[in-house]
Formats: sequence, C-alpha cells, structure tokens
Amino acid sequence: MTFVSALLLWLSVAVTGVVQDQTGAVLPSATVELVNAAGAVVETTTADMGGAFHFDAVAPGTYELRAGYEGFKPAIAKVRVGTRPPSPQRLVLDLAALTQEITVSSAAEVGAAAGNNVDAITIDQNMLESLPVFDNDFVATMSQFLDAGSIGNGGVTIVVNGMEVSALNVSASAMQQIRINQDPYSAEYSRPGRGRVEILTKPGTQEYHGEGSFIFRDAAANARNPFAATKPPEDRQIYEGFLGGPLGLSGKTSFMLSANDQILNQQSFVYAIDPAGIIQDNVPHKNGQARVSGSITRQVSDTNTFSIRPNYQYETDQNRNVGGTTLASAATTFTHHEQQVTYTQQTVLRPTLLNQFQVLVGHEREPTVSASAAPGIVVNGAFTGGGGQGDLVRTETHMNLNESLGWTTGHHLVQAGFQLPDWSRRGFYDRSNFGGTFYFSGLDTYASGTPYAFIQQQGNGDLAFLEKQIGTYIKDDWQARAGLSLSFGLRYDWQNYFHDNNNVAPRFSVAFAPGNTKTNVLRAGVGVFNDRSGPVVIADVLHSQPGGLIKYVVTDPGYPNPFASTGAAATPPPSIVRLASDVQIPQTVQYSVGLDHQLQKALTLSLTYTGARGYHLFRSRDVNAPPTPLYLTRPDPAYGVVREVESNGRQETDSLQVTVRGKVSRWFNGQMQYTLSRGYNDTNGIGSYPANDYDLSGEWARADFDRRHRFNLLGRTGLKLFDLGVGLSMNSGGPYNETLGLDLFNNGRGRARPDGVPRNSLETTGFASLDIRASRDLKLGAGKDAREVTLGLDAFNLLNHVNYGTFVGTLSSPLFGQPVSARSARQLQFSVRMKF
Repeated sequence: MTFVSALLLWLSVAVTGVVQDQTGAVLPSATVELVNAAGAVVETTTADMGGAFHFDAVAPGTYELRAGYEGFKPAIAKVRVGTRPPSPQRLVLDLAALTQEITVSSAAEVGAAAGNNVDAITIDQNMLESLPVFDNDFVATMSQFLDAGSIGNGGVTIVVNGMEVSALNVSASAMQQIRINQDPYSAEYSRPGRGRVEILTKPGTQEYHGEGSFIFRDAAANARNPFAATKPPEDRQIYEGFLGGPLGLSGKTSFMLSANDQILNQQSFVYAIDPAGIIQDNVPHKNGQARVSGSITRQVSDTNTFSIRPNYQYETDQNRNVGGTTLASAATTFTHHEQQVTYTQQTVLRPTLLNQFQVLVGHEREPTVSASAAPGIVVNGAFTGGGGQGDLVRTETHMNLNESLGWTTGHHLVQAGFQLPDWSRRGFYDRSNFGGTFYFSGLDTYASGTPYAFIQQQGNGDLAFLEKQIGTYIKDDWQARAGLSLSFGLRYDWQNYFHDNNNVAPRFSVAFAPGNTKTNVLRAGVGVFNDRSGPVVIADVLHSQPGGLIKYVVTDPGYPNPFASTGAAATPPPSIVRLASDVQIPQTVQYSVGLDHQLQKALTLSLTYTGARGYHLFRSRDVNAPPTPLYLTRPDPAYGVVREVESNGRQETDSLQVTVRGKVSRWFNGQMQYTLSRGYNDTNGIGSYPANDYDLSGEWARADFDRRHRFNLLGRTGLKLFDLGVGLSMNSGGPYNETLGLDLFNNGRGRARPDGVPRNSLETTGFASLDIRASRDLKLGAGKDAREVTLGLDAFNLLNHVNYGTFVGTLSSPLFGQPVSARSARQLQFSVRMKF
C-alpha cells in the first residue's frame, strides 16, 4: 500500500442515509450506488429493511448517490465527503414517470415542485444533535418557526411518519428528521404548513447500532430568576437510549427500541400582593416523564412491507399552575398515562400504484387533584389563592386511521386518502370547582369581604361520549412542463355534534422557474383550511344537560357564606352551555406569493408574503347576561349564565418572511428567518368571552399571538477543537388587556375595560435569547468495535437577558403595568452521548 492510498484510507469516512418514498415510508431493498466525480461507480449497496444504506471507508471527494427501486423514479443526490462524516442523506423517490426535483433534505437547492418550497424549515438528525436543545425537546426548539395564526383550535398539528397524532410520543433519540411548512397547501393535511410539525422516525437496519445519552443541569451553574426570593436548589436529569438492528436470521425483519426517563426538580416563583404587602415565594415544582417506544419492520415481499410501533408514556407534574400571582395553595398535581400501538403497511400494487395503510389505537388516563379543597379566591391583579378547585379525571380510548393511495400517470402524481384524525370514547369525570371560587375586584373589596361573584359546580360530573372526526382528500401534483409544476387539491372535513356538512376545502399552488433554470422559482398558493372544536366544549355542552353538572353563578354574594346576607336565593338558577343554532366549523383562507432564489450552490433565499383571513371563528357569549343600560337582572330568571358557543368571530393576519437556508459561509451552515407580521381578531378562542356580551365593538384588536417582529436562527459551525451550535430567538412584545377589575356588566366575569379602550391595548416587553452548544466527538476503538462519544455543554439564554412573562393589566391593582413572572435566566446543560 502506497503512502497516498494509506493516507486516503486513514482519511476515509462513512456515508449513510435512508431511501424513502414521498409519504415518508422507507423503501427496503432499494439499490444505491456511490459514483465518483469521473462518473465511475465506486460501490453499490442495497438498503436494508429500514430503508437505510451505508458506504464504509469513503475517501474525501465529491460523489453522487443514485437510488433506484422498482416502480419509482430514480433519485440522484450530490454529497461532498471531507474529513468528517457528512450528514445522513435522505433520498426521496417519486413514483415512476414523475420528475424528481429535490431528493436530499440537507441540500439547499431551489426546485420547481410543490414540496420544495425554500421557506420550509427542515432539520435532520445530524443537525439536531449539534444544536442547543433545552431538555432534549426538539419539537419545542423547532416550534419557534411556527406561525401562531396558522395553528388551529386544538393546538399544533403533529404528524409522525405521515399520520396525524394528538400528542408526540416519540423520544428524541428516535427522531430522524423534523419539518415545518413543507408543501404548505397540501390537501393531505387539515392545517397549513406553518401550523404543523412533521416528524420522521429512525427506521430499523440490518446492522446493530444504538446510542445512550445523559443530560444534567444543576442550579449551582445557573443564574437566578429575577422573581426568586433566593436562588433555590434545582436539578434536571435525562436518561435516553436507542437500539436498532436485525431481528432473526432472515434478513427481512428489523427492530428499533428507544426509551427515556426525565426527572426535574425545579421551583416556581410567586410574585403577588395581598393586604399585608408583596408576596415573594419559591415553591417546589417536581416533574417526571418516561417514554418507551419501539418498532418491528418486516419485508413480506419485494412489494409488501409492514411495521408495528408500540409506545408508552407516563408523566407526573406536582404543584402545577403555581407562579406569578398564583399562590402555592392553588396548586394541582397532574398525572398522565398513555399506551399506543401503530400498524403501518406499504404495498406496491403495481409499478405506478402505491398504497399505504396506517391505524393507531391507544388509551390514556389523566387525573388532576387539587392540593387544597378550600374554596378558591381570586383577587383581580393581586393574587389567586385558596384551593385549586381543579379535580378532574379525563380518559380517552381512541383510534386514528390513514388510508392513502398514490398513482402516477404521465407527469401527474395523484394521491387520494381517507382519514380518521380522531375516533374516541372520551371520559370526563369532573369534580372541578365543587368547593366554589370567590372573585374580588381588588385588595380593598377583599379586605372588606365583598366579592363581586361566587361560582360553583355541583351534581353529577361523570360523562362519557364518542367524538368522531373524518377527513378525506385528493390531490394532483402535475409537472406541466420543465420548470412549471401545478398542485391541485380538494379536502373535506367533518366532526360530530356540529351539524355543518359543507366543509369543503379546495387548495391550489404553482411553482414556476423562468427559463427552466433553478436559480429563481416563483411560487403562489391559495387554500381553504377547516378547524375543529376540540373535545372540551363538547363535554361542557353535554355536562350541562339535565342530570349532569349544575353550575351556579352568584353575583354580589356573601362571604364566606355566599348565600348569606345578600338576598340571594338558597338555590340559585343553574347555568347552562349550548351550541348556537347556526354554529359551524371555522375556516381560514390562506394565500401567499413568494420567490425562491439560489444565492450560491448550497445557499438559498426565500421572500414570501402570506395572508390569511379567518371566518366563523369560535367564541362564547352569555346570551342571558343582564342587558343595558342598568345591567341589573337576567332576561330569563330560570337560568343563570347561558353560555352560547357561536361562530361569528373573524381574524386577519399578514406576514412577510425572509428565509435563508444552507451553507451561509465556509464555516456556518443553518437556517434563519425574519418575519414582519400583523394579526388582528375579535376572539381569543372557543372559551373566550367579550367584555360586554351586548357590545362587541371593542373586541376587534391585536390578536394575543401578534408579534410585529420575529427573528429565529438555528445553525452550526465546525471549529478545530469542537462543534458550535447556535440558536437565536428574538421577537417584539405582545399585547395584553387593560381592565378595571370591576364587574360593571354584572355578568360575574369582572373583565370590564375603561370606556373606549379596546381589547389588548397594552404591550409587554420583547423576548431575546441566545443559546449555544459546544460539543466534541471522541472516537474510542477502531473498526466495527469503534464507539463515538460526544461531550456537550449547552448554555441557554447565554447573555442572561431578562425575558418577562405575565404582566398585570388590572387598573385597580398596585401591580398594574408590572411583570409578575419571567422566563428562565441563564442555564447550563451538560451532556454525554455514546454511539455504536
């Protein structure tokens, strides 16, 4: 062996990746070739049962990866090999006869296809491991790129391996890739791209591999929270492991197993005021979580593969909801148990026809117990004390189903699917507020014992019901000609309890590369997106039916006996919840236009304007509130509050986004995004009420989520001694309400604002946090026995910038206009990870 060949062998590294179809399903036995710059095939391999491939001892240089699979269009990706292993590559194969534009998620290239929008945010496994990630929560780190205006009533849409799920039950070590805003107008999903997070998990392989990690934090290395009376003891430990490989000797079965255990001993910081003065206290807040998930993948034949993925999750959270103006006595303890199993089957019916079937079944149980059974006490703008009054047991036995079919003909890829996003038997065993809660307008009325309202629940809180959600779609991605692609889609959504059957949602997007070049691509799209109500409001409606819960709202009650010395009836009239006769499912029309530009070979720029208009948004209104002008008595004395859930709200959002992705310089690779936006609406959601039930003129104002300026950056740079990952997040202040603290409208809510003052008229301070991660890889051993150990040090809020949380908007409070909470001060996190 010559010196040069020996040197090349010493410098050689491994090239790895996975082969998948457009749905994210792996393609076992796909052929992958490694081709050098001269066009010669250096090595050929076959993807294992998990779609994974690897080439060992690849010398430095520029190569092409070429992947092929029967019935699919070949995919080609360029990869540069240096002295460090390149990021794991993801090769995506389209069905035969459909042009493939972009195949490698880590490449920053412009392409004229619906799913290749450059303003999408994509992080692969290698990048994930290099970034500063608090508590190993990759989804929370990525969620800063979401648009709150695109998130539905039920929260962020989470999609795991192509299936929408209600909650994430995947540990960090099992994640291979996270995407946001990929193909934003796809009819496959109910919400826009900027309102969903898509996650691909690691597949099994035909070689054993795994990793184990330990993460540790301690208050001794952290800065003090500005609202902490003293710096309290806190610590955090996270243990995580992953193992994958072949199962049996057939070479057609593989498995994956991941698990993590988290223990958090932290403190919540109370900053409130009572008649004796400021209350500043540290309250222990203990949280524990555990997840176990696995998968078995079996290749039945060349055209048929199935996998089974069970998982289990447990969480306990003690002294929940404490902090700011909420005292320790109002704490609750929350526990969560969940078991799920997912079955996936992928079948190539014919070379141009692919079918994927997924079904998930699961059960969960969530009891919440109050720390104290005493009546609750709320003093507006001062403190919340007494008992937590949060006793509730929630159960759910659910099924999700996803059946999709992909067919290619000519230059069309047609996909159609039927979905059950949720089909659940839900149980709500509600004992919340059985002890009642007193509401005071301020410290003076609290001192004099004159509350403005007393609210209490009694009766039978046991309830079980079936919630059904159905979705179906069809979409056509058409490569009309070179440099021009059109995407047409149509979706329909339905849920029970809402007699609204016309929820048709058309979608359309176009991508055009002038002159058939990949330097510039013009994009435009428009689509209708349906929302959902969520289960809580359905439970509220059913609970208030005869024989269920009875809610009492007493205005100007006695204290401590609400029914004494006030002239109130011994048994006040019951309050009820009902759906408005014309209620319907909310819809959002989103539209956008943008330009993707290739700045350099591996660097792209995207300029995108996005507008959205929300119609028929949910709100609640008391239609039996005392009317103007005196607000004395309720129109129907047989009832107290008659909460009617309406759908007459509206919302407007506009944003301009500038996104840069790729290799910004020789040393830095990542993505950054600046957003200039505005968001206005007249409702905060299905549980929000207007200040005055008969006058909505002051409700049109800045949305709660409105932040005029936002900037987010995630990236990494390789230095001689260590890798440096960087995360930077900044945004301007958000709005909050100015209220009097008084119950001027005698509706029991005490949310009246000064005359002429609209909702959300005040503004908080902004937010800024610089996070970094320094890590170093150490290789132990050689050859197949080699072990890679990574040592890491993360610093969150490195500059220790004070980021205030909640502000007091009650004019009568001594704390008016002041913050009463803050996000975490600087924290250091130590980690060690071993791979084999």
